[in-house]
Amino acid sequence: MAATVTAPAIDIGIPAEQRQQIAEGLGRVLADSTVLYAKTHGFHWNVTGPMFNTLHLMFMDQYTELWTALDLIAERIRALGFPAPYGGSIYAGLSSVPEAEGVPAALAMVRELVEGHEAVARTIRSVFSIADGANDQPTADLLTQRLQIHEKTAWMLRSLLEA
Repeated sequence: MAATVTAPAIDIGIPAEQRQQIAEGLGRVLADSTVLYAKTHGFHWNVTGPMFNTLHLMFMDQYTELWTALDLIAERIRALGFPAPYGGSIYAGLSSVPEAEGVPAALAMVRELVEGHEAVARTIRSVFSIADGANDQPTADLLTQRLQIHEKTAWMLRSLLEA
């Protein structure tokens, strides 16, 4: 008979309870990012009006960037030893980004995306302190990169709304 091989316990210098807190926080970031991804992609499909081409292309760049980020966030959760959350009802319970209602006008889409990126930034900041307190540099680095992207994207979108 072959011997059963089990994986060793995770010993990366972060206690299990702190890894769990970080993973749960990253789960909220993943949920926010997934809802924002879906909203941005939906707006890309449905935007109309005089700014169609500009917004259609801008939204495509943004949802493509978000799509790539989802994998990075989920894989960090897995590296910490926890399952990455998935599924619409799970994300609805974890996300601070509301889904769109109907198909808003173009500038209302822009406003919703500004609010969505700012919401993700707030979630990231709340998780950053947990990761920093646990001396979890890989998570802190990931969160810093994500924060820079969400703040820059919010600024770029917000500038479309200024008179």
